[in-house]
Amino acid sequence: MKKVDMIVKAPFFYTMEGEGVGFRADSAMVVNGGKIVEIVPLKDVDSMYKAEEELNLAHHAVLPGFIDGHMHTSDNLFRGLAQDTNSWMMYGLQPFANAGRWEERISAGRLAIIEAIKAGTTTLGDYHYVMDDTCEFIYKTGARGNLTQMIRAAKQRVYKPGELYEFEDEAGEKSLKENIELYDKWHNKDGRIRILFGPQGADFVSPELLLKVQKVAKERKTKIHMHVQQGDRETYQIEKRYGKRPTQFLDDLGFLDSSLIAVHLTDCTDEEAALIAKRGAGMVVNPASIGIIDGIVCPSMAFQEAGGNCALGSDQAPGNNCHNIIHEMKNVCLFNKIKYQNPETMPAWRALRMATIEGAKAIGVDDITGSLEAGKQADFIAIDLDYPSMMPVYTYPMRNIVPNMVYSARGHEVALSAVSGKIIMKDQKVLNVDEEAIKRDVEKLPEEVGKRAAAEFYEINGTNAQFMKTDRL
Repeated sequence: MKKVDMIVKAPFFYTMEGEGVGFRADSAMVVNGGKIVEIVPLKDVDSMYKAEEELNLAHHAVLPGFIDGHMHTSDNLFRGLAQDTNSWMMYGLQPFANAGRWEERISAGRLAIIEAIKAGTTTLGDYHYVMDDTCEFIYKTGARGNLTQMIRAAKQRVYKPGELYEFEDEAGEKSLKENIELYDKWHNKDGRIRILFGPQGADFVSPELLLKVQKVAKERKTKIHMHVQQGDRETYQIEKRYGKRPTQFLDDLGFLDSSLIAVHLTDCTDEEAALIAKRGAGMVVNPASIGIIDGIVCPSMAFQEAGGNCALGSDQAPGNNCHNIIHEMKNVCLFNKIKYQNPETMPAWRALRMATIEGAKAIGVDDITGSLEAGKQADFIAIDLDYPSMMPVYTYPMRNIVPNMVYSARGHEVALSAVSGKIIMKDQKVLNVDEEAIKRDVEKLPEEVGKRAAAEFYEINGTNAQFMKTDRL
């Protein structure tokens, strides 16, 4: 009998092996040294292994932890302040973003990270400026980070529709230097933190800086995490500067390859999305965020049909309102069914793969996570099937666990999360941080941020300012 660190026993496992969901019934997962040893029949495990810790999940489904490929957790400071408006970035978010201080944003971002972990996310793809404190917090929670420092040369101010961005080359070089410093400090720390390089978008930096970032990332054997053709605003900027649409511009530059994680593709045609996939890039689609911000269903299916791997992302709370990959699984299914007017389009099992193994492939972490397979890190979650939203449970002639997880669950059904074989969340409590203290810090922030944002908010007089004036909010 072999001694191991952990045995996880459950009636249902979804390993994501093969082309489907890798279903196994009445099984046990053996974990040692943070890695999965094997998954064996439940009836045999006790004669084969003795564990320091045993998890008896008698009414649960166990599956890989969710991958959130694209997040801006520091924008959580502005949750719910930029919906239902055109020109979302400049006329919705910008008055508040200009008013928020980085220490306030980082504080609110911690709460977004807690929210994501409680809803089953074990790999967080966070992306913003000033990421050192965020790296520290994600590391403290025990979660896995695929983290990006944003690189931008465009001057930070409110731009009117049609106005070209002003570039400050020194600012672009400074932000690249900061990204390199973050990489040197955090990359591969404890095997849980990976650092990526993050131009905000092709419209926010020069072609020369894009190529410099690409060289730096490839030398360090990491990836570039970038918004790509994220809207008609970006398309306008690139066409005015270079006479090309963004996808063609990036392709001509030699930027579309396997080192790129392309986020959104909001304004891409199906043909452009397919080209990006064929060049070997991964994609992150953020269904709820782009649905709310732009009223658009991004071409993730065209990307997948061209052979590309696509992850799900929650993006940011001013436009999406939550960091919950279950929410994104449901939305990617619903939006594509409506877009193509076909209920068989984007079935629940495919969305679950996007949240796990296909998402891991898209962002370059499938060597360590995304499926429950021997040799991979033991990143897993347990869904409580006794929760009302998951009942009743059918196993014959059809299993309804995956459809209920995608279409019915809300996140509270996640009873346990583990990363590298260590439990980081149990019974909706993140174990390694003080959630209540963080909530108390965040609840103090809106009054002062609101005061600082008010003049610009009303001067712009966007949709939400008008809603306030007419008692709609």
